[in-house]
Amino acid sequence: MGLEKPLDAAVQRLSKLSPLEYDQVRKQEAKTLGVRTTALDTAVGNARKQEDSDDLPFPVVESWPESIDPAQLLSEITAVIRRFIVCDKEIAHAAALWVAMTWFIEVVQVAPLAVITAPEKRCGKSLLLSLLGRLSTRAISACSITPAALFRTIDAWCPTLLIDEADAFIKDNEELRGLLNSGHTRDSAYVIRTQGDNFTPTKFTTWGAKALAGIGQLSDTLMDRAVILELRRKLPHEEVERIRDAEPDLFDVLRTKLARFAGDYRDRVRQARPPLPQSLNDRAQDNWEPLLAIAMTAGGDWLKIGCTAALKLSGGENESQTTGIELLSDIREIFADRDKVSSAELIGLLCSDEEKPWATYNQGKPITPRQVARRLREYGIRSHTIRNGVDTAKGYIIDQFTESFSRYLRLPPEISVTTSQPNDYDVLDVTDASGENVTSHTCDGNRFPEVTRKPASAAGCDGVTDKSPETGAIEIENIDLKSPDRIPTAEPQAWLTETGELMTRGSCNDLAAEIVRLSAGNLPLQRELLTRYCQAYDHEHIADLWEAWEERAAIMEYDGGLPRHEAEYQAAKRLNLLAFMDSRNCGQS
Repeated sequence: MGLEKPLDAAVQRLSKLSPLEYDQVRKQEAKTLGVRTTALDTAVGNARKQEDSDDLPFPVVESWPESIDPAQLLSEITAVIRRFIVCDKEIAHAAALWVAMTWFIEVVQVAPLAVITAPEKRCGKSLLLSLLGRLSTRAISACSITPAALFRTIDAWCPTLLIDEADAFIKDNEELRGLLNSGHTRDSAYVIRTQGDNFTPTKFTTWGAKALAGIGQLSDTLMDRAVILELRRKLPHEEVERIRDAEPDLFDVLRTKLARFAGDYRDRVRQARPPLPQSLNDRAQDNWEPLLAIAMTAGGDWLKIGCTAALKLSGGENESQTTGIELLSDIREIFADRDKVSSAELIGLLCSDEEKPWATYNQGKPITPRQVARRLREYGIRSHTIRNGVDTAKGYIIDQFTESFSRYLRLPPEISVTTSQPNDYDVLDVTDASGENVTSHTCDGNRFPEVTRKPASAAGCDGVTDKSPETGAIEIENIDLKSPDRIPTAEPQAWLTETGELMTRGSCNDLAAEIVRLSAGNLPLQRELLTRYCQAYDHEHIADLWEAWEERAAIMEYDGGLPRHEAEYQAAKRLNLLAFMDSRNCGQS
């Protein structure tokens, strides 16, 4: 039930008091009115919010009177940004889409931060932040803010919050970082605090668009939730206009058009499901989804423009790494030419590169085996005794890292090798290599040729990696597939045929390992598939290969601590490599 008119008048009277004055009379007033103190507090708070709406800290924007072309509007905003800011076009496109997102904040599910960063001062960070504020909806700017002020401001006004000098006060403020992180997705954008004399738990929203500007990198968790707009100091020949010289109504007109855009296309943006670049990681896809939804709704070339900007700004080349990820990445490099390493040797190899942090990780001293072990335990990797000839020591084998490498690291870039062409004239280097002719090799899964060397002048075309083995594809017509659910297609025979042709063009051992992985837990099927695979390559030692594979898998399972299916997969990959190279010397032309 609502308050009666006499109560309304009392609430309006009390809402005009200062907080201290109200605190002095609240209990007596509640008793006189016959209501609970907490109920009176709520009514007075709501009345104050209503009064505050008449004096908002941002202007109320009216909608543009005519329909607008969203693609043209985004292009206009991009042009305005580049008119006043020295930046790449992808940054201007991303900023334009982010500005538009602030007007659709009520219908999107993810609100990525806009983090404006630069390596040094005088790169235009504050200027771009100011420009975003002139174009965004309900913009409020601040050079500092406390955690309590942050969530109370958002809860009261749902503004676009623009925070400058973020590098100066956010770095050591974990509570503030947590609040900013919580506002990334609509479902989790809440905090609970107690208030009043009775410490009543109260829920405050942290949902809203936020832009931060500062020198250097902010914390990993903030950068991971952000569209990063990285600026550079302008060169002497680069010229831009000053914002204070802009036409008086420039930004007012753009805001009214953005208001019309939001009013007319709100439902379309809500329902849009844009295609997301697959090379982005999951968090980056979340960050760009609302921006690409707006780009797709706008039409024209904007979806392509948005995807290009996403790949340029969040494609992973400049992705910040945690210490654990950097350690895993460096260990993967170490295992490139070995399959086991002692803890002491691992420390030496990690510290051998002076540009990496491990030589000074421990307060200026090298990282210790204990610190490495503690970091690796976070990924379920533990050291154990390994044998090196007659000696034993604590260390690791590569199979312990396989799952973590797959889960947390990007695949190393593959080297593309083009089929070499005949040369009937001069003998020329195709790339920068010199020397004798080389054969391609496609069996060794751990080495690939980095260059194409001199072709034989009298020879015809020779396949480098684009040639199938002479035996052709693997015959599988009569295989009884007892686990079709593990084969990722409705036609398992067609899949095996296609995969066989694909794998044998690259590395003749890979298909065997893939077969083992897909038929994990079904030993009869594995034996049958591998037998067919061996027969396709005229392998004479099928029984020996099978026995060696099972023995190797058992060692990896019990000594290496791998799950059985992973041990089988790694054993097939390793032993088939050696077996087929010894038996056929395949892949060389």
